[in-house]
Amino acid sequence: MDGTNEFRETPGLARERHRRARSLISDIAPRRFDRRDRIERKGRAYESCRRGTVGAPADLIRSFAFTLFWNAHWVVKTVMVGLLICSVWVWAIAIDKTVLYTRSRRAMDRFEQAFWSGQSLDELYRALSSRPAHSMAALFVAAMREWKRSFEGNARAIGGLQMRIEKVMEVTIAREVERLERRLLVLATIGSAGPFVGLFGTVWGIMTSFQSIAASKNTSLAVVAPGIAEALFATALGLVAAIPATIFYNKFAAEVNKQAQRLEGFADEFAAILSRQIDERG
Repeated sequence: MDGTNEFRETPGLARERHRRARSLISDIAPRRFDRRDRIERKGRAYESCRRGTVGAPADLIRSFAFTLFWNAHWVVKTVMVGLLICSVWVWAIAIDKTVLYTRSRRAMDRFEQAFWSGQSLDELYRALSSRPAHSMAALFVAAMREWKRSFEGNARAIGGLQMRIEKVMEVTIAREVERLERRLLVLATIGSAGPFVGLFGTVWGIMTSFQSIAASKNTSLAVVAPGIAEALFATALGLVAAIPATIFYNKFAAEVNKQAQRLEGFADEFAAILSRQIDERG
């Protein structure tokens, strides 16, 4: 018998040897292969989105954004959700303020038209005091109320009336400006802090991606790019929330300043009219 037959491996021994090798590998580094598989799946998903194999352009954008969000770390996901909520909040405030300032501006125009039309101040006061007034009408009603309190009754408190009317109008202007500026601080906060919150998500995502890359021991572009893209997506959402917030804040702050100047100008004119009335009656 040939001596080489003594070292020939039977099929049964070969299968047993392969089974033991697979068991040994799975016992030594299971997590390393799980991370490698996960990173490779991210790479394949990223490549499919980049090459446009998922469908139409709109489907491509939705699939790409969803893939970035779904594969991100839970801290990055929290940052993304928070920035999306802030973005929706910014647009809700912008719509509310646009409607408010438009109504306030039109109300000022209507009041000035009625005030300078030659109508009696007492008639205008009775018409406006019967319903809630805002803006310039509220300023007029507050001054006329103080005027009537001073002249009605047995004792006529004319002394210091001019100062009291001016003080009442200053308080009314402050209240109206406060009403117009409400929630503008939210826009300023999101506009200034949004990019930094997104940058925090980016730094955290890049740190996590580098840890996964080190565990997989694979530095190819298909492995590195998905994690970096997920991290940068947080910064993009931060800018999406911050840029409109900054623009709306500057626009609305200028509108509030313009309407406050109109109120102050009317207050000075109305105070001059009442001052002449006081001098005539004094």
